[in-house]
Amino acid sequence: MKIAHLILAHAAPAQLLKLIDALEHRNAWCFVHLDRKADIRAFSFLRDRERIMLVPDRVDVGWGAYSIVEATIHGFQAIVDSGIDFDYVNLLSGADYPLQPPSEIHDFFARNTGKNFMEYYSVRNEWTEALPRLTKYHLTNYNFPGKYLVQKWMNRLLPARRMPAGLEPVGRSQWMSLTLDAVRYILEYLNGHPGVVKFFKLTWAPDEIIFQTILYNSPFRSSLVNDNLRYIDWSEGQASPKVLTEDDLERMGASGKLFARKLDLARFPAVFGKLDTKIQDRYYK
Repeated sequence: MKIAHLILAHAAPAQLLKLIDALEHRNAWCFVHLDRKADIRAFSFLRDRERIMLVPDRVDVGWGAYSIVEATIHGFQAIVDSGIDFDYVNLLSGADYPLQPPSEIHDFFARNTGKNFMEYYSVRNEWTEALPRLTKYHLTNYNFPGKYLVQKWMNRLLPARRMPAGLEPVGRSQWMSLTLDAVRYILEYLNGHPGVVKFFKLTWAPDEIIFQTILYNSPFRSSLVNDNLRYIDWSEGQASPKVLTEDDLERMGASGKLFARKLDLARFPAVFGKLDTKIQDRYYK
């Protein structure tokens, strides 16, 4: 069971190193996309590690913009271009951390070969608050003076947007674990459907919808499992999830998930030590 962990990172090199160490396995590779804004010199340690690949095409990622989709696509392409016959591609952020030993993560995917794990809720019927992302015009991905004024008048004067290519929109969390065949399908689909790319470049937070929608409207639908395998706490009702602390350890452990997000080594270092202890205890049982 060969796994390519695709990690999207923009800061905190010490925490990224800790994440990579926690994923260490003879059949695990880490492909790291570093935001173009990041000083690559702070991540020079990555060049000396086995089975660590830096994604060559770095993107300047903006929150809620299509650029994070581009960063993910570049990572997907680097994994495919590596020529390694991976079984799974596991998308992580630099603020994620495993809740299980690497051996159990690999065993889980071996037991579930062929399944694709992601959240996919119907935008029209279940995740309706996301509808304006698709029906309105969003210039989040662009940077020019007066763009929000232009966006305002576009939404006043132009007709509501409609999904391209007859796609039924689904999504929610951007984090997912996909088979390599599903990743290849996504890349081929986007290369063959420039209208879909154009549509999602005008969508706010398209990373939470585009990949899920492509697979949901494909022959891979029957392989989808509506579970992203991540413990994420949205209880604070903010635009970003809660940063997990020692108070969350019991809930993380009881969740049965493979990964948790998001964590912060600088603010709450003790969480990592206690998670490492729990994982090691499980590994050596």
